[in-house]
Amino acid sequence: MNIVDLIIKKRNGHELTRDEINFFIEGVTNKTLPDYQISAMLMAIYFRSLTARETSDLTMAMVNSGKSLDLSKIEGIKVDKHSTGGVADTTTLILAPLVASLGLKVIKMSGRGLGHSGGTLDKLESIPGMNTELSIDRAINQVNEIGIAIIGQTAELTPADKSLYALRDVTGTVDSIPLIASSIMSKKLAAGSDSIVLDVKVGNGAFMQDIEHARELARSMVNIGDRLGRRTCAVISAMDRPLGNNIGNSLEVAEAIHILKGETEGRLKDVVIELGAYMLILGSITDDIEVAKSLLERNIKNGKGLDKFKEFIKAQGGDSRVCDDISLLPVAPVSYTLRAEKTGIITSMETAKIGMASIALGAGRTYKDEVIDLSAGIIMHCTLGDRVKEGDIIAELYANDIHKCHAGADILTDAIEISENESQPLPTILEVIK
Repeated sequence: MNIVDLIIKKRNGHELTRDEINFFIEGVTNKTLPDYQISAMLMAIYFRSLTARETSDLTMAMVNSGKSLDLSKIEGIKVDKHSTGGVADTTTLILAPLVASLGLKVIKMSGRGLGHSGGTLDKLESIPGMNTELSIDRAINQVNEIGIAIIGQTAELTPADKSLYALRDVTGTVDSIPLIASSIMSKKLAAGSDSIVLDVKVGNGAFMQDIEHARELARSMVNIGDRLGRRTCAVISAMDRPLGNNIGNSLEVAEAIHILKGETEGRLKDVVIELGAYMLILGSITDDIEVAKSLLERNIKNGKGLDKFKEFIKAQGGDSRVCDDISLLPVAPVSYTLRAEKTGIITSMETAKIGMASIALGAGRTYKDEVIDLSAGIIMHCTLGDRVKEGDIIAELYANDIHKCHAGADILTDAIEISENESQPLPTILEVIK
C-alpha cells in the first residue's frame, strides 16, 4: 500500500477502505510517515470530507493506536459526558456527583484549561489537597465504592490523535467536522464507558459558531457512537454568553457548591439537569426524561448531590469542608469592580473575549505548561439581554495584583456592548440529537 496513492484517492473524492485508513493511522502512530504526507492527507480530508463509515473507521483506528481502559471491573453501566468547551462551563463539577448520587457509575478523564476554555482538573485542584492523578486501578476501586472518580488523561490513550491534532493545528485543518468528531469520540471510546452524552456548544464562545455546524458535529459523533456499539446522544447548548456566573477555578467550584445546595438557579443548572437526565436514561436508571429531571432536582433539594460531592472530594484527598465553607477555597488578594458606563441593554457579549479577560487575570493558560492562579477570575453580575443603568455593577474581577485587574477589565469592557437595541439570546438548550 502506498500513501501517495491514498492521498490522491482522497484528493479525488473517493472513499478510503478500512484497511487504507488503518494503514494511514499506523504510519502516523509508528512515525513511518513524514509530516508532509500526513498533512497532505489531512488537507485532502478537509476538502473532500469523509463518509459516516470512513469517520467511524478513522475513529476506531485512532482508538486502536493506543491502550483502551478496561472498566469491566466496575459494576453497572458506565456513562461518560463530554463538552466541546466554553466559558464558565462548570457542568462536570455539578453533574458527576449529582448523577452518581442516583446510582450511576461515573469515571471521567478530564483535561486542563488552554485558551479561553477552563479545565476541570484545574477547577478541582483549587480545592485544597485534591488529587486528580489517580492510577486507573485506584480510580476503578473508588468508583465501585462511591460511584465517582475524575482523573487526568493518560498519554497512552489515542496517541495517533495527539499526533494528528498537532499537525491540524499548524496546517489550517482543525475545523473539519469528521476530524473533530473522530478526535473527540476516539478519546471517549478509549476511556471505556458504555454510553456517552455529548454537550455540543454553539455561539461566539464555542468552537461551533452556528447551529448548522453544531448540528452536523453532533450528528457525526452520535453516528460514530451508534456504529461502534455505544449508546450516544448529544445536547446542543448555547455559548453566546458565559454559561455560569463565575469564571475561574476556585470561583467555579464555589458556584458548583451553591447549585448543589439549591441556592442558585440559571442556565448552568439548566444544562446540568438536561445532560444529567440523558445520562440517567442511557444508564438505564429511568427511561422517562421528565422522571429523570425530577430525580436530579430531588437530589439537589435533599442534599444527596452535595453529600456525594463531599464524599468524592474526600476520596481524592481534598478538604470536603469547602462544601460548608467556601472561604477555604483560594481567595484572590485584589479585586476590582467593573461598572456600566451608560444605561441600556446588554445586546452583545463576545464570550471568547470574556474568557480571555479571565486569562489576563491569571485564571487560564496561553501555553500548555503555564502556571495559573487558582484564585483569579470573574463574577458576572449581568448577562445578555439584561437592562443596566449607568454605574450598575457589570462584574467583579479578582487577581493577585491591580494591574492584572485593570488589564482584564479593559478586555471585558471591550467584550460587552450596551445599547438601546433589543437582544435575542439563544435558547439555553437548542436541540437534542439521539
